[in-house]
Amino acid sequence: MKSAVCIIPARGGSKRIPKKNIKLFHSKPLIAYSIEVALNSKLFENVIVTTDDEEIARIARAYGAETPFIRPQKLSDDMSTSSDAVAHAIEYLKTEGKEFEYVCTLYATAPFLQVKYLVEGYKRLKNSDAKMAFSVTSMPFPVQRTFTITEDERCQMFTPEHYATRSQDLAEAYQDAGQFYWERVDKEWSDIPFGSQSIPVVIERKFVQDIDTLEDFERAELMYEILLK
Repeated sequence: MKSAVCIIPARGGSKRIPKKNIKLFHSKPLIAYSIEVALNSKLFENVIVTTDDEEIARIARAYGAETPFIRPQKLSDDMSTSSDAVAHAIEYLKTEGKEFEYVCTLYATAPFLQVKYLVEGYKRLKNSDAKMAFSVTSMPFPVQRTFTITEDERCQMFTPEHYATRSQDLAEAYQDAGQFYWERVDKEWSDIPFGSQSIPVVIERKFVQDIDTLEDFERAELMYEILLK
């Protein structure tokens, strides 16, 4: 019987936030939140953490994830991508005789992820002919009104034709929320991932925060504390 597996990439060599994936976030390793949501969803045959770091692997197992291999170093340098790590994990599972129809990549830095959104993504993908369902959130400002700063420190709009357009007349824009990516394994891509083969699962902005820098981490902790209250 085909099933679903969850793969959580967690590289050990974070530069901007040392040991980011296991840094304590409200007294618990950051990766623990993703593992617990995956397990609590009851959607997965296996919850796999792919890492090159023995300490991350040990902590992942303590919270209930599986670490059946240590990721090769060639997939763990600064040039490696999460997609590379996930592809390697999928191939490993196939060589072990695992059969699955769906793979969900879940980021280790998503403490705001909720089971209901993960379940929604799975159900919507399963009941469609799409290739992917993933977490998105709305942009806080109209992207049509944004601009870059030129080399001579002046402004240049990306879409100057919308300078005078009222905000309420502009199409709402969305961005990748960086939490989860459901994929149907046996379906090939014929478009880019942020295109016609993907289903957006819209998450409220208050449940979304990228964690790339220490400032991001501190902001996320404050947001989490407010949500707990």
